[in-house]
Amino acid sequence: MQLLDNLKWRYATKRYNSQVKLADDKVMQIVEAARLAPTSSGLQPVEMILIKNQTLKEELVPIAMNQPQVKECSHLLVFAAWDTYTEERIDRVFSNMEQIRELATGEMSDYRDSLKAHFGAMTAEKQFEHAARQAYIALGLAIAAAAELKIDSSPMEGFHNNQLDEVLGLSARGLKSVALLALGHRDHENDWLAPMKKVRLETEEVLTIIE
Repeated sequence: MQLLDNLKWRYATKRYNSQVKLADDKVMQIVEAARLAPTSSGLQPVEMILIKNQTLKEELVPIAMNQPQVKECSHLLVFAAWDTYTEERIDRVFSNMEQIRELATGEMSDYRDSLKAHFGAMTAEKQFEHAARQAYIALGLAIAAAAELKIDSSPMEGFHNNQLDEVLGLSARGLKSVALLALGHRDHENDWLAPMKKVRLETEEVLTIIE
């Protein structure tokens, strides 16, 4: 299985060769993999912001706790999630679904309304937590896609979310940042982690089989 070999190859890159820029078509393949990620009820409460601008990446370094990957990487992908599941958002998703699947308008109204009631009973905080979990599924697929393309990546949670949201204007769009994914090519000479062996617990320590 080629995917397993690719996942064994990848690691959370700590330093990037900033002189090597990724081809945009390769990066868009990673974005597409994330876009195709499964989400709860197909609501897709996840958006991505792809940052190529070097000045902006450097501005984000202190917000990301001075992690050098942010400025050294070729592309920085921000995963953001809906702050709440509004009725308008849910309606838009189902209208799009009915159109693409050539269903009669309102054919999925019962299920749509049940979702509105379900999320409407949650606090805004719980709604965001649910949406954020969907973002992590997309993040995982992006990491796997990058590995398949032999592109290095660094998933990061170590940043000040509120500050990043402000810089990127996410709050005005009803979004909150969830995770960062730096993309590029590793700097073999300066990345202390590059020569290290991959470390994972053995299968029997993370798997319980019930027959």
